[in-house]
Amino acid sequence: MRSEDALANIDVAVLAGGLGTRIRGVLGDTPKVLAPIAGRAFLGHLLDYLSAYGSRRVVLCLGHLADRVTAWLARGDSAGTIDVVCQIEPRPLGTAGALGYVRKELRSGTVLVMNGDTFLDADLRAFVASHRLSGAEASVLCVTVDDASRFGRVEIGPDSRIRRFLEKAPGSGTINAGVYLFSAAFVDRFIAAGAVSLEADVLETLPPGTLNAHIAKARFLDIGTPESLAAAASVIAGRES
Repeated sequence: MRSEDALANIDVAVLAGGLGTRIRGVLGDTPKVLAPIAGRAFLGHLLDYLSAYGSRRVVLCLGHLADRVTAWLARGDSAGTIDVVCQIEPRPLGTAGALGYVRKELRSGTVLVMNGDTFLDADLRAFVASHRLSGAEASVLCVTVDDASRFGRVEIGPDSRIRRFLEKAPGSGTINAGVYLFSAAFVDRFIAAGAVSLEADVLETLPPGTLNAHIAKARFLDIGTPESLAAAASVIAGRES
C-alpha cells in the first residue's frame, strides 16, 4: 500500500462542531477549524494532509458557525481532489451523536474519524496497516507527549491493545490523539445504543483489550487554547517544509 493510496477507500469524518469557548477571545466569530495558521485556515492544512494520503471523501460534522465554514469552502480554498460534504447538526449532539447524524454520508466499510481542532503529522498509512493487521473493529491513534496534563492517558498492553483510559495527570505520557479507525458495524452499534460522547460513552466503556492502539512518532497539536494556537504555525510549518 502506497502512502498516497492509504485513504483511497476510507471516508473521513471530521468532528468540527464545537463551540470553541476557550479560544473565543482570540478567534472571535471564526470557528476553530478556520483558525488562521501560517497564513491559511487550519482546515486547509488538514485537507492537504488528508489529500497526501489519498483521501477522496471528507464529511465535515459542523455546528457552531457552520456558515463560515461553508462560505470558506465555496471560495475554493480547499484541496480540489477531495469531495467535501458538510453536515450541520441542528443542536450540539456530542461527538458520537454527530457521527450518528452524518452516518448516511459515510459509505465506506472502514471510517477514519478525527477531531477538527487537533493536528499531528502521523503516518496514516502505518495507522491503516496497523488497524488491518490487528483484526480489531476499532483503532486509536496515540502519541507520546511531554505534557499530558490536559489529556487523559492510555495504558497499552504488550499486545498493542488498550487496557484502560487514565485520568489527567502532569508529566509525560501516551495519549489518545483523537484520530480513529472504525468499522462501519462498530459505528452502527454505538449509534444504535444512543451514545453521545465518543470517549465517555463508547471508548471508555469497552472491555479491556477491545481497542487496538497504534503509537505514532508524531508531533501533536491541539489548537483549543490560546497558547497551543499560538504554537501551531511552527508545528505545521515544520511538517510542510
